[in-house]
Amino acid sequence: MADEREAGDHDTTTESVNEDTNHDPHFEPIVSLPEQEVKTLEEDEEELFRMRAKLFRYASENDPPEWKERGTGDVKLLKHKERGTIRLLMRRDKTLKICANHYLTPSMELRPNVGSDRAWVWNAPADFADEEPKPELLAIRFLNKENAQKFKAKFEECKGKMKLNDDDDEEEENPDKVAEKLEELSVKEDKKGSTKEKECEKKEVTSEKTAAN
Repeated sequence: MADEREAGDHDTTTESVNEDTNHDPHFEPIVSLPEQEVKTLEEDEEELFRMRAKLFRYASENDPPEWKERGTGDVKLLKHKERGTIRLLMRRDKTLKICANHYLTPSMELRPNVGSDRAWVWNAPADFADEEPKPELLAIRFLNKENAQKFKAKFEECKGKMKLNDDDDEEEENPDKVAEKLEELSVKEDKKGSTKEKECEKKEVTSEKTAAN
């Protein structure tokens, strides 16, 4: 009898454990918050390039200075649809925290990293990865040489586009060139005016000769 009672108690305990394991309570939230769309400012940009890489920054503030890893993720080149500016943006995997964010300028130069054919080094005069702009010496390393060359080719292409934009802006804003164009217009107008005066003089002389005859 004692054995039967123990067996019965054991079965009851097993059933209770199973019920507790299968129980999945659901609680309605006290306050329901509406979903909000989070903007990344990439909505107004066109993606020109994307590739996975690892980024480093030169920590000159350390003693001694050293290269420190900033993160691994997709490096992107983005062109603004209205302004035409191009920036380099890179976010870390999973956290999506920004580790590089700066505009491309014609003066930027990719230099090969010593001892590696799949890495590049360049200076960014104003990098916004930490929200406040500050100059950074950055290095980026790709999976292989082919990927590194693809990045360099697109980087140089974007630099060329920015140089053309800068040249156009200089022509529009340079007051000396504007003055030259105005001077050219005034010279053309003066020539047209002198031509018309000569034609009028010829007509007057012809009229006088006809009247005399």
